[in-house]
Amino acid sequence: MPSKEVILTHKGLEKLEKELEYLKSIKRREIAARIKTAISFGDISENSEYEDAKNEQAFIEGRIITLEKMLRNARVIDSSQSSDVVNLGSTVVLRDLELNEDFQYTIVGSAEANPAENKISNESPVGKAILGKKINDIVEVSVPAGILKYQIMSIA
Repeated sequence: MPSKEVILTHKGLEKLEKELEYLKSIKRREIAARIKTAISFGDISENSEYEDAKNEQAFIEGRIITLEKMLRNARVIDSSQSSDVVNLGSTVVLRDLELNEDFQYTIVGSAEANPAENKISNESPVGKAILGKKINDIVEVSVPAGILKYQIMSIA
């Protein structure tokens, strides 16, 4: 089964590459040192420090594999495309027509999505609804709480 394409911005790609480099060069060495120290304490069958270090090592190795796979399947989007329609990489100001409040979101691939940073996935309900739309378009987004109506105020 082919791997799922991972859509990233240039910043997102850099962030994943830096994390991978850190895990491979620094974190691996730190954990190896912890394991070596824990082994020096003697009997590893009842050594919680050894168990903790081995568990962290397994987690780090799993994360490295995940990052390598994501980077292998990465497609970097060009956010310098025309800004008359919403695309991946677009920063969009939406007006909630019920609350009359504006919200700004950047549309990114699911690997980069971070609601705390106002980065929403192109696969999210709002992301799907606004892709390909233009300024002043009104979109309806179906969410568990009902239907939200947004007007696209600007695209950058």
